[in-house]
Amino acid sequence: MSSAASLVQGQASDGATGRAIAATLLRRRVGQRRQMLAVQAVSCSLITLVLLVYCYAGTISPFVPSAYFLLSVSLMGIFLVLSETHINDRFDDHYLTIFQVVGHVVLQLGFVLAVPEIGVAFINVVFVIFGFGALRMTARQATIAWALTAMSLAPIFLLTTGHIGLPVTTGIERLGAMFSYMLTIGQCAYVGLYGSSLRKTLYDRSSELKAAYRRIEELAELDELTGSYNRRCIMRALGDEIARARRLNNPCSIALIDLDWFKRINDAHGHPTGDEVLRTFAITMFANIRSVDKFGRYGGEEFLLVLPDTAQQTAASVLDRLRAIVSELDWSAFSPGLRVTMSAGVATLCPDETPDALLARADRALYTSKAQGRNRITSA
Repeated sequence: MSSAASLVQGQASDGATGRAIAATLLRRRVGQRRQMLAVQAVSCSLITLVLLVYCYAGTISPFVPSAYFLLSVSLMGIFLVLSETHINDRFDDHYLTIFQVVGHVVLQLGFVLAVPEIGVAFINVVFVIFGFGALRMTARQATIAWALTAMSLAPIFLLTTGHIGLPVTTGIERLGAMFSYMLTIGQCAYVGLYGSSLRKTLYDRSSELKAAYRRIEELAELDELTGSYNRRCIMRALGDEIARARRLNNPCSIALIDLDWFKRINDAHGHPTGDEVLRTFAITMFANIRSVDKFGRYGGEEFLLVLPDTAQQTAASVLDRLRAIVSELDWSAFSPGLRVTMSAGVATLCPDETPDALLARADRALYTSKAQGRNRITSA
């Protein structure tokens, strides 16, 4: 009953965590869209200032900058409403990039037709729109946007007779043209900086993912309780060390280690105490072996120690030293009257011996240690 309750609680916790992650993602997306729309609003305001310069010069009607500003703000307002109501989040491209690009391009080309005498200023903006949109568009979206823009530009240039230009006759017109090109160059620079920030963000995310993947790999190799290698990893390490020993013609020894009467420890002192015994044993082993040695949990209370470049007599001495250290620890700190000892079987690699055969010899030696009274080391 308690297990079922724990499962339900775990599922509820997982569901709450998932909802929290989804809410955080939505908030981040809305923030990103607001930032993009704010940049568009600043750009619209600056373009309107350029139009006001030409209005002051008498080149265009005062109606043009007002109409441009109102139409641009209305277009951005539509996308702001879609963003704030989370309609955008129903799409894979939550920026609705293709729709924004098409909408703004149509607006610019409309003003090219309406005010051809300063049409170059609006055509410059089309380049910026495509540059900015290209950072978000897929190849298919970019192709569609280009095709639609090309079909719109063709009649403007081929079927109209009005002069499309950017007048520089008077000093004020020259000032307006200068501002127009300076603004275009500034927008292009911003697109480049924005692309650079996206690449940096992507690089940072990639680094984070690699670090997380390394951590996952590390956790996949470790026994959760003891922090030592799990069986799969220690067996791989054994195979690697055997291959290395044969390649370099060096000795390699192993030891199968078993905690004596571990079932009695669990029965008499409880499984939590048994878990602490396993953890403390593993920590003790790590503190007293070399960095090149490999130590892992072979199964239950049984562990495998791989000793590279170690002959059998040296390996037996090492294991006897470890046995003495373990038996002399103050295990009563975990539970009154608790005493822990270990037995081990040591075997050294023979020519052409397989890992399974080597383990079998170490296992037989371990069985001999148990049969002779435990708390002892036997060499195969």
